[in-house]
Amino acid sequence: MKNQIIQQTELFVRNELGEDPTGHDWFHVDRVRRNALHICKEEMTGDPFIIEMAALLHDVSDEKINESAEAGTAKLKSFFQTVGLPVGIENHINQIIESISYKGGRKTMLETVEAKIVQDADRLDAIGAIGIARAFAYGGKKGQLIYDPSINVREEMSVEEYRKGKSTSIHHFYEKLLKLKDLLNTESAKKLAEGRQQMMLGFLEQFYLEWDGKDL
Repeated sequence: MKNQIIQQTELFVRNELGEDPTGHDWFHVDRVRRNALHICKEEMTGDPFIIEMAALLHDVSDEKINESAEAGTAKLKSFFQTVGLPVGIENHINQIIESISYKGGRKTMLETVEAKIVQDADRLDAIGAIGIARAFAYGGKKGQLIYDPSINVREEMSVEEYRKGKSTSIHHFYEKLLKLKDLLNTESAKKLAEGRQQMMLGFLEQFYLEWDGKDL
């Protein structure tokens, strides 16, 4: 029964996010799912079914890729009505999805180990080589410049400012990506993050060399 629900969920997510150009496509979702199940196994804790379901559905209702937050919530609610999960499990999955987003760096208290694992899995996919690629895909979709040194890095941001304020793809590293390693919850995720963090720092170092023409 659980395998059937997973397959149904995979099909739904593929149809909804399959070719999303902002870096929140099916391949991102599948990587987050694999990251989450890896962390679950390494940490030897959490309910694998809830973790896998929350990982698969974590972006479906995201306001970044829906007309509005309300439209995203309605889409997710409609899906849940088709699979008939027990109310307690559905509520747990919803609670994970609602609590793991970055939202400008505001600290959200995570109530369960499953939420901590899925959040870590999602954040791991936002850093490293894939994180770099996704940052520029998202910035391009939003119409942001690659870099403008006259723009200041934003420190404290409301959700509205984080979503809609003026920034660039390079600034996004300082406003979010480089902060994620220290916000991870599990030891397994922290180990994986080390190499990815170094990848981003090395990229930025090379970027500035080329930007300033110091590699000529």
